[in-house]
Amino acid sequence: MIRIYIASKGDRAGLQRLFQAELPEAEVLIDAAELGPEPCPYIVVGRPDPGTIASVPGVEVVLSLNAGVEHLLASGEVPEAMPIVRMVDDGLAEGMSEWVLAEVLAWHRNILHYHRIQPEARWAPEREKLARERIVTVLGAGALGGPAAEHLARIGFRTRVWSRSGRAVPGATAYGAGQLEEAVTGADVLVNLLPLTADTRDLIDGALLGRMARGGLFVNGARGAHVVEADLVAALDAGQLSLAALDVFRTEPLPAEDPLWRHPKVLVSPHVAAPTHPGPAVAEMAANIRRHQNGEPMRNVVDRAAGY
Repeated sequence: MIRIYIASKGDRAGLQRLFQAELPEAEVLIDAAELGPEPCPYIVVGRPDPGTIASVPGVEVVLSLNAGVEHLLASGEVPEAMPIVRMVDDGLAEGMSEWVLAEVLAWHRNILHYHRIQPEARWAPEREKLARERIVTVLGAGALGGPAAEHLARIGFRTRVWSRSGRAVPGATAYGAGQLEEAVTGADVLVNLLPLTADTRDLIDGALLGRMARGGLFVNGARGAHVVEADLVAALDAGQLSLAALDVFRTEPLPAEDPLWRHPKVLVSPHVAAPTHPGPAVAEMAANIRRHQNGEPMRNVVDRAAGY
């Protein structure tokens, strides 16, 4: 029998119902007291407490509810030979693309500016541009960055996409290793959707932001640790950036005393850009469990050398 233990801190009962609908033959557990000594090959986790994975007997596969898995790799709790499967499903990609488009279009069409001056009853039109007059650079061409870049290009933005591999994205100009500065130079908008690895930590600093066109927009839906925060604030204060839309932070929840809450050029959202949607997520995990049971390769297994 297939045994699955859901160690998520969210709605375990809801996930249990979805798994049982996808895999009627499986035993799906949500209470650690029910595990007993029998092997439980599959564990579903978000950000598990220390010792959670090691406490489950006979784990063979760790199924992550998140696209980012740096916390699982950093903990050292998952043995090197044990596969970690990161969450990649249509719901995540759709949600992230929607959020990126919302932030970019609100800035591009001056909607945020007009909203700010509305209480002053001030009629103050700004110069309006067409999408084809803007350069947007997306960092990351994977499961989240690729679709977001494709949507931006479809609207008409002059879209660039940078990744280590230089992966092509329909409608966008692709840049690869060694071309980061070229990809960002002159960009009106910089969107970060990279995985967090040793190579990408602190990648977005004052020098990189300084290559953008003056007065641009920075959008971060990936991880807070990608950004040198002091450099970002300095770029905003100096006018190099006119706005930063931030969904992720080094410390989450963002502490109430953090000055980013009150910065006039920062939009804060509480890590909601691409929430995991239970239905498609469970369908994807169940499909990978079937593959594993049938001896077939699973999809989206983390490459530990790459970090994602």
